[in-house]
Amino acid sequence: MYETEFWQLLDETRNAADGDPEDQADLLVERLTALVPDDVADFARLFEVRFQRAYRWDLWGAAHLLLGGASEGAFACFRCWLISRGREVFEGALHDPDNLAELLPRFDEEEDGDAEDVGYAADEAYERLTGGPLPDLDVPEPDEPAGRALDFEDHPAMAERFPRLWDRYGS
Repeated sequence: MYETEFWQLLDETRNAADGDPEDQADLLVERLTALVPDDVADFARLFEVRFQRAYRWDLWGAAHLLLGGASEGAFACFRCWLISRGREVFEGALHDPDNLAELLPRFDEEEDGDAEDVGYAADEAYERLTGGPLPDLDVPEPDEPAGRALDFEDHPAMAERFPRLWDRYGS
């Protein structure tokens, strides 16, 4: 599976689910089980690479503002959600997390920001196809988020780093 197909699957399932992450995950499992196991593993690898790429302090700070706080677990679910929103949102957030203020004009912390099930869709599809777990994806997992650590409780620093997000979601 190529990167273009990866993003296309995410876009198609998100659109068909009207943006609902749980419905998107179900649709993604359906679509992935129509593929051969190697393509499902490729999808999982492409997802995991992006998931690890998004393990950054600045994205965690943006998630903290959007969600009104973000534990490590909540940040992992947020990263799955960010990938599920598609290439434009994901790459725009990586370029500058403060861009999320414009990329997500209707963000609702009660409904958005958590797509953990999308992160497990390839695992479920692979198991359905083969009866066994996904093989090791050989994607390194960093011990710490990339970049300079942020103090999420330092409101002046957060407002300076994320001026647009702070205007909309800061306390």
